[in-house]
Amino acid sequence: MEKKWRRFNGDPIQQPILEAVEKALEREQALGNRLKVCIGTDSQVRGKTCEFATVIVFVREHRGGFMFIHNESTQQKMSIKERMLREVYKSIDIAYELCDLFDLYEVDMEVHADINTNPKFKSNEALQEAMGYILSMGFAFKAKPDAFASSSCANKFA
Repeated sequence: MEKKWRRFNGDPIQQPILEAVEKALEREQALGNRLKVCIGTDSQVRGKTCEFATVIVFVREHRGGFMFIHNESTQQKMSIKERMLREVYKSIDIAYELCDLFDLYEVDMEVHADINTNPKFKSNEALQEAMGYILSMGFAFKAKPDAFASSSCANKFA
């Protein structure tokens, strides 16, 4: 089943995400914008529901940016570690789907994990596994406080 993505303003993205991203890369390249893409996922637990938001953030060098958003929810009960690793899995899933496209257009990509590097925080227990997973897939990795795609962008939509 094709995942439903939307723009920041709420407009649905009608075509498959691969096509939408390629059109965005072509448009930005034609405008002379240099891009970096950051992919991240955040989640919030509300009652028995866990809401996930995954974002693809296109950062224009010196010119702001834009993003595509996908939401998913589950009733499955998870530990904090499992939830953090599920966030990372969702980010890796879309990063893997798009990485050849980013290589083709010579766009740098990072995967951002909403996991704290400070051991005082519960999410930290997933840090080593998440970092190992992302790096083993060949992707650049950022965690809090540098993981703005997950911590700031996706956080607004989870």
